[in-house]
Amino acid sequence: MVAPLPPHIQQEFQERGFSRRQIGRIGLVLGAGAVMAGMPWHRSRADTLPLGGVYPAGAILLNGNEFWTGPFPSALPAGQKALLNGNRYLTGKERQALVEAVATYDHIGPELVTPWPGSSDPLCRTVISFCSPTQGLVTSNPTYETVWGVAEWLQIPLTRVPLRPDNGYKTDVRAMLKADPHAGMYYICSPNNPTGTVTPLADIAWLARNIPEKAVLVVDEAYLHFSNAASAVSLLGSCRNLVVLRTFSKLFGMAGLRLGLSIAHPHLHDRMMRYDGIYQTTMLSVPAVSIGTDSLKDQSEIAKRRSETRQNRQVMQECLSHYGVRTVPSDANMLMADWRTAPGPIVKTFAQNNVIIGRSWDIWPTCSRITVGSASDVQVFCKAMEQVASLIK
Repeated sequence: MVAPLPPHIQQEFQERGFSRRQIGRIGLVLGAGAVMAGMPWHRSRADTLPLGGVYPAGAILLNGNEFWTGPFPSALPAGQKALLNGNRYLTGKERQALVEAVATYDHIGPELVTPWPGSSDPLCRTVISFCSPTQGLVTSNPTYETVWGVAEWLQIPLTRVPLRPDNGYKTDVRAMLKADPHAGMYYICSPNNPTGTVTPLADIAWLARNIPEKAVLVVDEAYLHFSNAASAVSLLGSCRNLVVLRTFSKLFGMAGLRLGLSIAHPHLHDRMMRYDGIYQTTMLSVPAVSIGTDSLKDQSEIAKRRSETRQNRQVMQECLSHYGVRTVPSDANMLMADWRTAPGPIVKTFAQNNVIIGRSWDIWPTCSRITVGSASDVQVFCKAMEQVASLIK
């Protein structure tokens, strides 16, 4: 059962313009991960599962933007050692080691780093913390939908700015500000999910400098490690209205271990930690923290996985192009493929060939997002394309 928000927190939300009904829904988002799984924005991944939610044995999974193999081999001993102490809760020593590893990796102060059990929790909290019924949310379209779902669930104004081919399908920051110059939060996913396109750092800096005084810019860098693009973390020295999110679920191969980060000035983290945030950021998986800490120290493995992904993506892109399928130029572990027809039969044919591809977004109904897999995964995908070819317009 979800506990009600404390009276002083309820009062704070009322002062920001939330109704009692909205405040009740905020309590659900903050206090119940199990409840969140049934909410609208968490259903998108389930849409890519076969009936019953179970994949066929040996299926090639190109639908969830997971990495094709597990954690870094160099970091596994730390995780195995942590398992021997799995009867103990996370200690401050282990958490601090992760924080310091992130600080060293990004050349920032440790006071800017907060770890979380994945990045979805802090992402939901940004909408709750920085938006209100009068200060909405602005994003590109298509992009990662979790923030949309939270805004819609809480009846917060939501503005979605379409990506355009004349802008290389990159986030148009000036169009975002123009679309709602009074928003409470502007969200950029870079590289973007589902397109893999990078928003130039100069554009991110421009938006951070030009949004309303009390607004916050959230940059989701879940896929940054696949790219050589500069991180928005470098802007924190001059931008106190910026939150950067990271995850270990992608290149680091830790999707099932649930470890993420938010990087921001303490006054923004204080707002995100309201109610139960302190418990979420301290009750972490000890093996996940240990593996994440050592993974950040292995620069050669990061570079190796980035290079392999780039090579495999190129092969997949050439295969799609051979059959006349256009893709959005990507700098991440995914491709957005335009079949120029409803993708349902194509998705089904791939599945019949033991390849599970990803979903579509409403704004691009003829496209599917396809995760870049291993070299052998890509070979199976290209072989399955022979069966799909007749369905492509």
